Amino acid sequence: FPSGSASLEFATKQSEPFGTSVLNSFDSKNFCPPRAKSSDWMKSNKLRRQIAVDAARLLYQREEKEYFRAKMKAASRISKSRIKPSDLPTNAEIRDEVQNLARMLEGDTRNEHLRQMRLEALRMMRTLTRFKPRLIGSVLTGHIRSGSDIDIHLFTDSIESINAELVFHGYPFEVETKRVVKQGERQLYQHIHVKDRYEFELTVYPTNKSNFPFRSSITGKPIEKANIIELEGLLTREYPEMDLDNSLAECEEAIDRFQLYYVLLLPLERVKQNPIYHPEGDALYHSLQVYDLAMNRLPYDEEFLLAALLHDVGKGIDPYNHVESGLEALGPHITERTRWLIENHMLAHKIHDRTIGHRQHRRLMENESYQELVLLGECDRAGRAQGVQTTELEEAIEYLREIGDRFG
Repeated sequence: FPSGSASLEFATKQSEPFGTSVLNSFDSKNFCPPRAKSSDWMKSNKLRRQIAVDAARLLYQREEKEYFRAKMKAASRISKSRIKPSDLPTNAEIRDEVQNLARMLEGDTRNEHLRQMRLEALRMMRTLTRFKPRLIGSVLTGHIRSGSDIDIHLFTDSIESINAELVFHGYPFEVETKRVVKQGERQLYQHIHVKDRYEFELTVYPTNKSNFPFRSSITGKPIEKANIIELEGLLTREYPEMDLDNSLAECEEAIDRFQLYYVLLLPLERVKQNPIYHPEGDALYHSLQVYDLAMNRLPYDEEFLLAALLHDVGKGIDPYNHVESGLEALGPHITERTRWLIENHMLAHKIHDRTIGHRQHRRLMENESYQELVLLGECDRAGRAQGVQTTELEEAIEYLREIGDRFG
């Protein structure tokens, strides 16, 4: 991320200690041990800050997921010599640098995301009331960044009962089991990953652990946690102008646009196309090919990538009028630019064949996204190969969700 790199470089430069002139004018005859200790402390402090900043960048950009690995990777990159344990920043120091990055790169959108995530957490906790939910982590403490998930502890002796509740309420989820060795003992952790407007990580513990004092891997202290009543109180204090009941109702009525894309795309796997024009096979395979080709050209243009992936969704609704039916199904859940690209993608082929009328062509050329329309047509025509490997649909949706979160 160029802007992120620039901001990070600026932050690193700002952390450079002054004192260069003092060291250059050092007089060995008047050597004073306290000054040497002060100099060593300044060097160590500078190194800690540099490692903390680089580790924060690795975590923020999702190159690493764990604090320890990010810390060690940053240390090895910054210093080729042996680093003392005292030179390594704490997890809390790294977390603070991650927050500095989030504030610089995300601006005011971060505060709105935090409010929405807390509301979504309350909605989920009310749904799973009987499992004694406790909100923990960055959404509770406010230390969120782009891509943060919502962490909730649940307590039950039957994880199947949670799964059944999620199925009943229509939440897509995956169950993950982790085996971890801590203090010589093997422990089993069960996580349920729910993908909604925000991602949830639900960690399931036995009922008898509901009052256990879990400790934070960042601070080493007992974790902060909030039950439903405590979270409601937090929302009331932090956002006094908000009508909690109305805001929750709006959350329940809102549609996760990425889930909508998935629901509309999935049926295309059963849409077999004319082998003369589409020898590659079904419409989903074609759409994923077009998406991959678009990714190779404009990997950070979410609106263009969505047009590439969604341009044929109407074929699963009305194959004889697939453009209009697709746009109607997508409704307000795409931008005007994406809508324009999908609406005119068939005309892109006429531009290529030079069969388009002069007036119609001139009208299209007046749009600022004309070049992307021509490029979409190129990807559409090239995405008809047999036997090529494509991105999985779930992977494409998750990538689009991520860049949507990062770049708004």
